[in-house]
Amino acid sequence: MTKIDIISGFLGAGKTTFIKKLLKEAIAGEQVVLIENEFGEIGIDGSFLKDSGIEIREMNSGCICCSLVGDFGKSLEEVLTKYRPERVIIEPSGVGKLSDVMNAVRDVAKNLDVTLNSAVTVVDASKCKVYMKNFGEFFNNQVEHAGTIILSRTDMADANKVQTAVELLREHNVSATIVTTPIDKLSGTQLLELIEKPDTMMEELMTQVKDMHGHHHHGEHCGCGGHGHGEHGHHHGEGCGCGGHGHGEHEHHHGGGCGCGGHGHGEHGHRHHHADEIFSSWGVETIVPCDKAELERILDELAYGNRYGDVLRAKGMLPSENPGEWYYFDLVPEEYEIRTGTPDYTGKACVIGANLKEEELNKAFARS
Repeated sequence: MTKIDIISGFLGAGKTTFIKKLLKEAIAGEQVVLIENEFGEIGIDGSFLKDSGIEIREMNSGCICCSLVGDFGKSLEEVLTKYRPERVIIEPSGVGKLSDVMNAVRDVAKNLDVTLNSAVTVVDASKCKVYMKNFGEFFNNQVEHAGTIILSRTDMADANKVQTAVELLREHNVSATIVTTPIDKLSGTQLLELIEKPDTMMEELMTQVKDMHGHHHHGEHCGCGGHGHGEHGHHHGEGCGCGGHGHGEHEHHHGGGCGCGGHGHGEHGHRHHHADEIFSSWGVETIVPCDKAELERILDELAYGNRYGDVLRAKGMLPSENPGEWYYFDLVPEEYEIRTGTPDYTGKACVIGANLKEEELNKAFARS
C-alpha cells in the first residue's frame, strides 16, 4: 500500500518549506517519490530537492487544473508502477484545484494499491483575506477540501490578522485542523501526525461525556456519570450530586427527582432524551498569549461555578506569555489541572456541557 499525501497551497504560500521539513524530520527513512506540477515552463523547486535523494518528476506541460484528466493520472500511475514507493507526495501547482487532484488519486486507487493519506493546504496568514476575495475559485477550493490547513508566516503577521484568517478559513472549512504555530516550532513528526490523524479533541471529549452518563445502573446514585468524581468519593455528598457545579448540595429546588436540568440522566426518568439533544459543545482557536493567573480564574469558575453553564468537561492548550512555553489544562467538575509543555499546532480550548453560555466563554478565552 502506497500512501499519497497532497500538499497544496496558493502561489508562494510555503508548500516546499513544509515538504522539506517532512522529508528531513519525519519520513527520512521511507522510500518517497515527490511529484511536482509547476505552472509554467520550468520547475523551479526540483533542483534543490534533488540532493535529498527524492525522485523528482516535473510535469511542465501546464497547470494541473487543465492537464489533469490525461497527463496527471497517467504520470501518477507510471510513477507508482515504476518505483513502487512507500509514499508519494504530490505538490500541485499553486493555482490548481485540490478537489481535482484528490479525484485523480481516487481514480488511480481503483487500479493500484494506493490510499489518499492526507490532503493539506498551506495558507499565507498575511494574504488569506485578499486571496480569498480575489482568487476565490481556486483558493477556496484548496481550503474547502483540506483535512489540515497550515498557516504559514504566522510569526511575522499581526496576531489579529492571524485570528481573522482562522475565522475566514473556518467559514469555508469547519472541520480541518488549522495549524497556527510557526512550523519551525513544531517537529516534522508532530506535523506528520497532524496531517495523518486530524485533531479530534472535541469529538473525544463529547464521547467521554456521553460514556460517563451512559454507565449508571438503575437504583444507584447519579453522581453525574462519575466524571472525575468516582475516584474521589463524590466530595459534595450523597445522592445525585449533579456535578456539584452551581447546584449547591443537590437541593433540587426544581421539583424533586433527578434535578440535573434533565441533561443526560436517563436513569432518572429522562430516557426520552438523546445525548446529542442534551449536551452541547463550544470551542475556540486562539493564538493570544495566556496569563496563568487569569487562566486559573477562568478554570476555577468552570469547575466550581455556573457562570459558563453546566460544564462537564473542558480541555485545551494555550500559549503562555513566556516564549516557547504553553499551558495545557484538563477539567472536570470540581477538579482541574494545568501543566506546562511545548508548543502545539494552535491554541485551543474545548468545553462540553449543558446550557453553555457561549458569549461568556468567548469573552473569557478571548481575554485570556
